[in-house]
Amino acid sequence: MRVQFKMLIALLAVTTIGVFLTASYSGWIELKMPSSCRCEKCFSEEDVFLNQHLNRSIEPFLSATTKLTEDEYNWWRHLQRNRHNFNYFKATLDKLFKIISPTPVLEKSKTEGCRTCAVVGNSVNLKGSRYGPLIDFQDIVIRINQGPTKGFEEDVGSRTTHRVMYPESGSVLDNSTHLVMFIFKIRDLEWLLGSFLTGTSGKPVNPRANKDLVMVLNPAFMKYVHQKWLGKKGKYPSTGFMTLISALHICDEVSVFGYGADDDGNWSHYFETLKSKNFKTGPHPGKHEYALIHELAQNKTIRLYKGW
Repeated sequence: MRVQFKMLIALLAVTTIGVFLTASYSGWIELKMPSSCRCEKCFSEEDVFLNQHLNRSIEPFLSATTKLTEDEYNWWRHLQRNRHNFNYFKATLDKLFKIISPTPVLEKSKTEGCRTCAVVGNSVNLKGSRYGPLIDFQDIVIRINQGPTKGFEEDVGSRTTHRVMYPESGSVLDNSTHLVMFIFKIRDLEWLLGSFLTGTSGKPVNPRANKDLVMVLNPAFMKYVHQKWLGKKGKYPSTGFMTLISALHICDEVSVFGYGADDDGNWSHYFETLKSKNFKTGPHPGKHEYALIHELAQNKTIRLYKGW
């Protein structure tokens, strides 16, 4: 009887120690392996609308190791009736990645585990908004096409970490700003490649930006945004909408400024004077895109600053 009692006591002691160690180990795991997002509000698995559309397996930007399929290339090729085949496309990319960084580079966040991004469109809604300080406060400030800051700092801010462009909207960037290239045709890749080719002096012939800070939109990502997010509406997504969706892939917290028509339904830019009514958005389904952006804002997935 005494032997059995001693065995029971020993068993209880071992069990107690085991529970204590398990609890301590679990606590250590929790401390050593925190959630990857430490923002005030992170993207949630309970966000049904976001999770119905978001596919993180698709890379927003090309790298030297991206596996683009021929079907994805052919979808993209027909946007601008490119004549070059898949092999020419891959060869051009190979040349490009021998010059620029083989993988996209992102800034470190001010707060570990919380990369905040401001996506700044060019809508007239920014005029008089006084959003400048709030925009500049974010880790990453993404501007689109030639949207200027000089003279508009109070409303749009002065910092630019990433500038989205394509040849028709191209500008020369300073050495610290990322050139985010949206390619719609082979000529866009050729234009980018030509910007960094060296001449007889060994220097770039026509440098547009720091060659180590170049990011190139993945054609497969464009297809994914068009089909998964827009349900194939319009010919292809707008630059502004693709910029916002790419931010959902690379940022932990996204604030959106300067999107949508004004309160009268006109589409215009903060840096120009509207001379006539403009309710059209070109080949892009602008109203549908803005409805999706509004739903993301309603679900508190993004912060949408309307400006009016």
